[in-house]
Amino acid sequence: MKKAILTQQAPAPIGPYSQAIAANGWVFVSGQIAIDPAVGQLLVTDDVKEETRMVMENLKAVLKAAGCTMDHVVKCSIFLHDMNDFAQVNEVYGQYFQMDPPARETVQVSRLPKDVRVEISAVASR
Repeated sequence: MKKAILTQQAPAPIGPYSQAIAANGWVFVSGQIAIDPAVGQLLVTDDVKEETRMVMENLKAVLKAAGCTMDHVVKCSIFLHDMNDFAQVNEVYGQYFQMDPPARETVQVSRLPKDVRVEISAVASR
C-alpha cells in the first residue's frame, strides 16, 4: 500500500509526481530544488549555499508532512550541475545531519529542472 504525501510547506510538483510516497515504513522523497514554497517561485541567487539551504528546507518540510525528521533519512542523492560546487553544498548539507549522516551519492549532471544548480532526493525509514 502506498500513500502520496503533499504539503503546502514545500514546492508543489512541477510534473506528474508526488512530493513523496510513503510505503511499507519507507518514505521516498522526490528531488527537491530551490523553489520558495511561500511564493511558488525559483530562488534566484548567485549563492549555491543559499540555494542548497532552500533545497534542504523543502526536503525537511516534505519529511515532516510524512511524519519524519531528518534523523529518519537513510539515503540521499545529490545532483549537481557543477561538481566545483561540491564543497559549498556539502557544508550546508552537513548542517542538517549532525549525527549518523545518511548514505549518499553525489553526481554531476548536464542539466537539472529549471536550470538549478542542485537537486536532492531522500529515502527515510519510519
